[in-house]
Amino acid sequence: MTRQYNILIFDGFSNHCLANMVEPLRAANTLSRQSLYAWRFCSIDGRTVQSSSGLTVTPNGALSEQRGDVLVVMPSYGYLKLDTRETIRAILAAAGKHSQLAGLDTGSWLLARAGLLNDHRATIHWDELARFEETFPLVNAVQERYVIDGNRLTCSGAMAAFDLASALIRRDHGPLLSMEVAHLLMSRGGADQYTLPLKSEDTLVNRALTLMQANLETPLPIKEIARKIGCSQKRLEGRIQAELKTTPQALYRRLRLNLARKLAEETEQSIAEIAGRCGYENASAMTRAFKAEFGQTPTAFRSGS
Repeated sequence: MTRQYNILIFDGFSNHCLANMVEPLRAANTLSRQSLYAWRFCSIDGRTVQSSSGLTVTPNGALSEQRGDVLVVMPSYGYLKLDTRETIRAILAAAGKHSQLAGLDTGSWLLARAGLLNDHRATIHWDELARFEETFPLVNAVQERYVIDGNRLTCSGAMAAFDLASALIRRDHGPLLSMEVAHLLMSRGGADQYTLPLKSEDTLVNRALTLMQANLETPLPIKEIARKIGCSQKRLEGRIQAELKTTPQALYRRLRLNLARKLAEETEQSIAEIAGRCGYENASAMTRAFKAEFGQTPTAFRSGS
């Protein structure tokens, strides 16, 4: 089921903050080949708004016209001037049409003014945290990059918006997709673009990932990977399950098939050549695994059908 995000922007909004929320959602759609997320941009009255750096955006409509899963409030600069009865009434009315509310950067201020963060943990841009605490004593203000407290989502700025979006993807669709999204958005071009390593927060898992990705064409037994990184296979299995909610075997297979998908999409190599590069004995074996993982054959994926 597609989750609908409606993003409320104002004059002075941050391009960086907006992109860091939307691009991970877009990347999750791209990698999964599914419409996991959809988004619309809106303003209070539906009129054009301009970002802090001069980017003009024509919204999809007025806030009152929006209904969906997540309402994202994103004023960024000049938020105190936006703290008006008109704005707060509009946000309160829209809140009832959404199951979750998010305040990005200084959006937390407007949600708090509307009483929508009372008795919730929340954060705001750290430059404004002291004033936020004093003004809204019913909000449990914390100095964190982002906070997910039930159906209230807040983050402290543009860079933290990426962290929040990644956490939401992780919550909705698992840690592996979230990690792949981060990898995609931090990729570089060049000769090594097909084998850039995924990264995990767990050091042991990260070492296993590095070994796996260095040996995609000739896969190593999981027992050998564990030996090379200095732990038992059982311990490795436990750490990967805890960190990525999968088994080492499934993780290794996913890495090989991710490479196959990228090669199918971005090169003219034959399916047999791709199979060899991804550690499969023949094209048929890879095709079966590819279809089981992604719901279609590499040939169909390549043709966009």
